[in-house]
Amino acid sequence: MTDRVRKPEWLKINIAANNRYTETKRIVESHCLHTICSSGRCPNLGECWGKGTATFMIGGNICTRSCKFCNTQTGRPLPLDKNEPQNVARSVALMKLSHAVITSVDRDDLPDLGASHWAETISQVKASNPDITIEVLIPDFQGKEELINQVIKVRPDIISHNMETVKRISPVVRSAARYETSLKVIRCIAESGLTAKSDIMVGLGETPDEVEKLMDDLQKAGCRILTIGQYLQPTRRHYPVAEYITPKQFDNYKEIGLQKGFSQVESGPLVRSSYHAEKYIINK
Repeated sequence: MTDRVRKPEWLKINIAANNRYTETKRIVESHCLHTICSSGRCPNLGECWGKGTATFMIGGNICTRSCKFCNTQTGRPLPLDKNEPQNVARSVALMKLSHAVITSVDRDDLPDLGASHWAETISQVKASNPDITIEVLIPDFQGKEELINQVIKVRPDIISHNMETVKRISPVVRSAARYETSLKVIRCIAESGLTAKSDIMVGLGETPDEVEKLMDDLQKAGCRILTIGQYLQPTRRHYPVAEYITPKQFDNYKEIGLQKGFSQVESGPLVRSSYHAEKYIINK
């Protein structure tokens, strides 16, 4: 058995609850909402919920895919909750958010892969919160442009789709998604005139040269915002951490990304795709 890599000091966090954390938790639970914060075991949950922010996860909490890095439950999803778009919109209002982030599980079981549910949720959030800005983190919709365009049509401010990792490792840890398909999604978003964003994990065994090649591929596709964070193994049954990347290397990745032309690069051990997402709106 391969020895597990010991977690360094810079990845140890202190989760402290405050009144805002408690209220955010109450709103999420009372409206039967799912968040990637909890299902994905995000290390920033305490900080973000403590500030009254959360990333809503629509389409249920069971994914049709089984990626080796992801802690979201895999299996046969329940039917879509027709009240979910309205519940998300109401919760955004109760939290008094100025910027909302929405993601979803993959729903390969549905004829439209969940695209119309996505469009309805964004529309409801906009209708109930006319001054809000919205960022969405979408699945690949199997690369079907007519489905991606359903999300584009309702015009969220930023559309993100995660590449997750470099080209060589992608087929090892992603169960159905394909590297080239993800680039196609980014390209479709960029060509619509909306801001395209993506996220990658490092520490899976990639090399710095492979990360730079991924950056180049994203640049060619029109991606403007990139986030880079440390992969953390959710449980022993998930893909193991190959390396804990140093804060200095994360700084190097940020500098390289900005030199390559990204308008924003967030790079650090605890960075996740929706971490401090509101600041991208200011500078987009």
